[in-house]
Amino acid sequence: MIIQKPLTKIALILFLIILLPALFFSTYELSSLNENEKVIQSIYTNQLDAILFSVNQYTKDILDSWAAKLNLILVERETNNEEFGKKMNEFLDLNSSVNYILFADSSSNNVMEIFTSRKKELPAINIKDATKFYKENKHLAKRLYAYKKEGYQKYESISDSNFTKYSMILFLMNLKYSKVKSCVIIYDPNVFIKQILTPRLQDVSQEKFRITVFDNKNNRTIFSTERNDSTKIEQKKSFWLLPDYSIGISLKGKTIASLVESRSEFNIILIIALNLILLIGLLFVYRSIRKEIELAQIKSDFVSNVSHELRTPLALISMFAETLELERARSEEKKKEYYKIISQEANRLGKIVNKILNFSKIEAGKIKYHFSEIDLNNFVEDIYNTYSFHLKSNGFQCSFEKGEFNNKTSADREALSEAIINLIDNAVKYSDEVKLITVKTGLENNMVFIEVKDKGIGISKDDQKKIFDKFYRVTSGNIHDTKGTGLGLTLVKHIVNIHKGTITIESTLGKGSSFRIYLPSIS
Repeated sequence: MIIQKPLTKIALILFLIILLPALFFSTYELSSLNENEKVIQSIYTNQLDAILFSVNQYTKDILDSWAAKLNLILVERETNNEEFGKKMNEFLDLNSSVNYILFADSSSNNVMEIFTSRKKELPAINIKDATKFYKENKHLAKRLYAYKKEGYQKYESISDSNFTKYSMILFLMNLKYSKVKSCVIIYDPNVFIKQILTPRLQDVSQEKFRITVFDNKNNRTIFSTERNDSTKIEQKKSFWLLPDYSIGISLKGKTIASLVESRSEFNIILIIALNLILLIGLLFVYRSIRKEIELAQIKSDFVSNVSHELRTPLALISMFAETLELERARSEEKKKEYYKIISQEANRLGKIVNKILNFSKIEAGKIKYHFSEIDLNNFVEDIYNTYSFHLKSNGFQCSFEKGEFNNKTSADREALSEAIINLIDNAVKYSDEVKLITVKTGLENNMVFIEVKDKGIGISKDDQKKIFDKFYRVTSGNIHDTKGTGLGLTLVKHIVNIHKGTITIESTLGKGSSFRIYLPSIS
């Protein structure tokens, strides 16, 4: 179609002016939301690192105090061996998280002594098994010696489920002349966390953070500074000396992340809504412009068609009038033939002019209708009888099927007559080889109807949706070859609406069309 090129340009311009900036803005906003997430992630990471460092340092301080105490007990053993066992038991009693203490000779890699807590019912550990375990981990002791030479007191965490289910810490003793060179403390990490680390965690949280300790192996929470708090843990990291446990952090109540998330959701919804509004607006503008362009094209076609419609009868009238005026008709029969043609073309011209005038009045709202009760069967039959001679003289086979009902309807006789005549004229105009027209009346669902059916060229499904639009005419096939104003069916639709009725169409290309007007029935 001619209108496609300007429409394509308009669509491209609208896209560049409206949608493209919106897409850029949306992309920018979404990237900003991602940056906010990264900032929040960084905040929690830094905060967790600070808390984890503090807790880990506190854990090391506890181990330093244990190591110092055990060193002192071993030193005193050199002068008073009788008190050694008693003091070891006192150490175990004071530190309820400690279950066993193993002293080993690092040079021979043998476990020399094992002390067990008296407060718990713990299984005995065989020195032979303990020595085997120690030798399997002697590489850790060598690593500790390397640190020791550099002046650092280090601790190695050992996890060996085959030897014991508890956690273990290995460290070196500060004894130069004793055979005891290293110590393994076997402790219950759950008790250690709850009894020793809990006060520290409470202090670090400062009533601002929720700190939670997790048992990674068993996938459960060991401790939390807040009870019954379902706040999502934002960050989680492992302890230095408790590798099977991790610590998590989040803000109390509504977290920064949740605030950012809710804000992000709002912004995303706002962006989507804005884009939808812009898209709807764009579509509305595009459709409006398309409709205006199509209307302009249709009006142009209308002027062309009307010009042709007016030119043809005027040319015929002028030609035959001139022939008669110059007395070129040689017989009376020819004169009668020319008079008949002039009369027919004058009537045709009058119909065209009346149709345009009626449409103009409808557009201006100046037509007044006068409704009265009519017998539809008799009314339609009168119109059919008037037109049947014209139809037959043009080679049509026609029939009228009168409905078996006595229902009446309220109508404007002149307007309804014009609607029916327009449908009959269309049937004549768009009939092809099979010239058959049927006019029918009937009663359906308490509505009376008038049907005009033909065996003409038919109308496609797409065009059926538009044929009642003003100035619309089918732009392809044989229909386009038949000239017209494109106002006939528009007038019919308007008249039907004024009568509070409906009009339907059933049509198949190449097989004909059936138009049916439904009007309210008066019993």
